[in-house]
Amino acid sequence: MKLRIKGDSLRLRVSQCEMARLMQSRRIEETIQFGAESDSRFSYALEHTDAQVEISIRYRPQELTVVLSTLAARRWAEGDQVGIYRDIHAGNWKLSLSVEKDFACLDGSDEDNNDTFPNPRSGTVCKGPGSNGPEVLGNSVT
Repeated sequence: MKLRIKGDSLRLRVSQCEMARLMQSRRIEETIQFGAESDSRFSYALEHTDAQVEISIRYRPQELTVVLSTLAARRWAEGDQVGIYRDIHAGNWKLSLSVEKDFACLDGSDEDNNDTFPNPRSGTVCKGPGSNGPEVLGNSVT
């Protein structure tokens, strides 16, 4: 599971195997260790519960959990929905929360795309800055 934090936004990306584990066990978790001390770790998790809110967040020191309702998690896992999104507001503070399927990179290696969801835009690759290759849009090369 990939975690991205940028400014006031938080995004989790979930692979196919992780999605299967989430639906079976109700929770998936990753931990990163920053040093030898036991308190120098950070864990982040995704779980689904019988909650009424489609997506929410729970924070405790050294642990962040994104909580989905089981209904929303099933709909997302079984359908073609890319992700679940919500802006959480508290006073003047806002957090943009996203949980998405991890799609294959169109210009990534097979190793980079291991266990990703098939990209719905496969066959569509746009030249990036500094690219010398042809631009491919749909099935035509320009």
